[in-house]
Amino acid sequence: MQSFDFYKLFQKYGCNMQFGGDDQWSNMLGGIELIRRKLGKDAYAMTINLLLNSEGKKMGKTESGAVWLDAEKTSPYEFFQYWRNVADADVIKCLKMLTFLPLEEIEAMEKWEGSELNKAKEILAFELTQLVHGTEEAQKAKEAAAALFAGGANSENMPKTVLSDEDFADGTIDILTLLVSAGMTASKSEARRAVEQGGVSVNGDKVTDAKAVYARDTFEEEFVLKKGKKNFRRICL
Repeated sequence: MQSFDFYKLFQKYGCNMQFGGDDQWSNMLGGIELIRRKLGKDAYAMTINLLLNSEGKKMGKTESGAVWLDAEKTSPYEFFQYWRNVADADVIKCLKMLTFLPLEEIEAMEKWEGSELNKAKEILAFELTQLVHGTEEAQKAKEAAAALFAGGANSENMPKTVLSDEDFADGTIDILTLLVSAGMTASKSEARRAVEQGGVSVNGDKVTDAKAVYARDTFEEEFVLKKGKKNFRRICL
């Protein structure tokens, strides 16, 4: 199918080069051969190394889906947090492959250990967020993360979910629906597990009841929903 797509793009739009990850090399070659046989013309392919973590798995996935460059799909804060939370074993590789920092500077970081690696992750997160979303958004994401993890209450730059009237039933919303509506879990069953395992809190207070409900007027004031150690979202009307 991918080979045929390349053929149609070549035929209709003059696209004569396909660019992608090196796991697609054979598919690209198939497209080149199909174009040569059916049209008698040359086409080309270029691949780059896939970004894999230390376990050999593709990076760019989270519990709730892909990490997007589009701020509407992955907010600058969530984008920052994804790179801030990469494994220790992956941070130097990501700095070398994805940023424009001088190699000498990155190579110096290879000697860092322990808490210094957290600094390297913050550098990685800031550099990539700045590259994709600009310096202002990168700084906001950095400040929001610092405030949250230092116990601060400022949620101004935190990603938010705006609830609509349709989200409420008889003027209330339950914690499972809230987690799904906020995009923090993919399903209510996943949300229930998160609550039962003690991984959900509201304004710093752990939620222990999977049947907990919140009245609409609750969201007129500060309401910060947290799942796990690093996934925060401000809920508002």
